[in-house]
Amino acid sequence: MGRTTPRAYSLGIMASPPRPTASAFDRAPFLVFWELTQACDLACKHCRACAVPERDPRELSFDEGKRLLDQIAAMGCPLAVLTGGDPAKRPDLVELVRYGTSLGLRMALTPSATPLVTRALLAQLKDAGLARLAVSLDGARAPSHDLFRGVDGSFDRTFEILRDARELGLTTQVNTSITQLNRHELDRIASDLAALGIELWSVFFVVPTGRATELDLLDPHDVETVLEDLARLSETAPYDLKTTAAPHFRRVLLQKKHKRSDVRGIADGIGRAARGVNDGQGVLFVSHQGEVFPSGFLPVSCGNVREDSLAEIYREHPTFRALRDPDALGGKCGVCEFRRVCGGSRARAYATTGDLLAEEPACAYEPKPLREQHEPNPLREQHEPNPLREQIE
Repeated sequence: MGRTTPRAYSLGIMASPPRPTASAFDRAPFLVFWELTQACDLACKHCRACAVPERDPRELSFDEGKRLLDQIAAMGCPLAVLTGGDPAKRPDLVELVRYGTSLGLRMALTPSATPLVTRALLAQLKDAGLARLAVSLDGARAPSHDLFRGVDGSFDRTFEILRDARELGLTTQVNTSITQLNRHELDRIASDLAALGIELWSVFFVVPTGRATELDLLDPHDVETVLEDLARLSETAPYDLKTTAAPHFRRVLLQKKHKRSDVRGIADGIGRAARGVNDGQGVLFVSHQGEVFPSGFLPVSCGNVREDSLAEIYREHPTFRALRDPDALGGKCGVCEFRRVCGGSRARAYATTGDLLAEEPACAYEPKPLREQHEPNPLREQHEPNPLREQIE
C-alpha cells in the first residue's frame, strides 16, 4: 500500500495523521510571511505570485491585518515578514510595521526595487521600528538582473535602496534567486555585497511554481556544486549566509564540519532560528486574501485567518503536523541520516511530484543506508558461505 499524504487527511480519507515526533516548532513558527498584496510593477521571471500591477480588492484590510499581527504575536512567533507582490503598494504599510513593532514583533520587509521605495518611505519605516529591509539582487550586473526582473533600471534601483537604508541605519538583507542563468555570477555577487554592509545573504533555489515553471532550473548535481560554492564563500563573507528552499545546505556545512551560523541556526541580527526550519516547520505563509499555507512556495491551503485561528492551523492541521515529522518523509529523504536537520524542500517535492512528503528532487546526496546497500561488506563476506572455498578445503 502506498503512503497516504496529508492531502488524504484533509479530504477525510483518513481520520488523523501519524503522530509526529517532537519538534522545536510544534507550538509556534520562527517566522510568518504575510503577503500584503500581489500587486507589483516588476515582472520577475520566477514570481511565485504571478504579480499584477493593480491591487486586489479582496486583500486583508488594515483592521484584519492588525488582527493577524495580534495572532502572530500571541502564538509566540518572534518575526513577521511583510512581503508581496510589492508591499510598498499598500498605503498602510508604515502603520502596519508600527503596529507589529508595538506588539513586540520584529518586523521585516521585502519590497520590490521600484521608485515607490523612496528615501522618505525608508525613513518612515525606520521610525516605525522596521527591524530588517530585504531586497533582491539576481545578477552581478544590470543586464542579467534587469532581464530576470523584467524592468530596466531595477539593478541600479536595488543599490540605491541599499545605500539609502544603510545611511538611515536600517539593517539590510539581500535575496538572490539562483538558476542556470546566473549561477556563474555567484562569486562576483558575493564580492559586491561585501561592500554594502548587509547583515544576511539569502540564496534562493527556485521552486517550479508560479512563473518559475519556465525557468532553466539547476539539476541536483549543479545544486550540490552551488551549495559547496556557498559553503566556501561563507567562510570569509562579512555577512551571514543562508539558503531558501535548499535545506540540504545544512548537510553540506555539517559534512565540512563548518562552524558558522547556518549549522547552529540562523543568527542574523533579528533572531536565531533553531536548525531545521522548513516548509510548515518553523515557517508559515498568509496570502493577501488570508489563506494559510506551509510556505509561499507550497500551495496547499490549510485554512483562512478570516475564519480560523492561526495558531490552531499551525499546531493542529494534519498537513502542518505531517511536515514536522521527519520520519514521515518518503524516498531517500526518509532514510537520510540528515533528515532532522535538512528534510529536503517540501515545496519542491510537491511541485515536482504532487506529494509534499516525497524525496527532495534537487538533492544529489545518497544517504548512508542506501550507500551501504551497494558497497561490499568484508565482515559480512567472511561469514557467508563460499562454495569455492568449500571446494578447495
